[in-house]
Amino acid sequence: MDPFAIIDKYYQEENELKHILLVHSRSVADKALAMAKNHPELDLDLQFIEEAAMLHDIGIFLTDAPGIQCFGKEPYICHGYLGAELVRKEGYPRHALVCERHTGAGISLKNIDEQGLPVPRREMLPVSLEEQLICFADKFFSKTKLDVEKSVEKARKSVARFGEDGGRRFDCWCELFL
Repeated sequence: MDPFAIIDKYYQEENELKHILLVHSRSVADKALAMAKNHPELDLDLQFIEEAAMLHDIGIFLTDAPGIQCFGKEPYICHGYLGAELVRKEGYPRHALVCERHTGAGISLKNIDEQGLPVPRREMLPVSLEEQLICFADKFFSKTKLDVEKSVEKARKSVARFGEDGGRRFDCWCELFL
């Protein structure tokens, strides 16, 4: 599968939004691949990691986040499940799970109910090691400061706003992948 062909289908113009998506996704993919290669004992699927990391944010264009050139109608938190719908439509259900489950440190049904989040009411927590690794790698990069990798402390702080459970997941990922 060629993730760039799928990206080009939904991001046809060469513009700032596509640039942000590609640079951010490449940074996440490279970090995820580096961590995976440092842990051969986990027997992670490197090709899948690269493809899914490149596609994890494909749904951002459907959301309203002007600071990163997104002028869609949906709240930004919806970009994961919206991207998953696109990737499923392309015939890649496993890759779609990464899109859906990477937001925050994953979104639990409890989070959805307690916070009244505007997303489908279902568990959206990363399950497979590859999903967890990509979600973890994503926490080290923002779309507003491209190519700047956050420290572990700053990445953890960004996850802390998603609640105590997100912080615990992040700490487990530190032990597993760093």
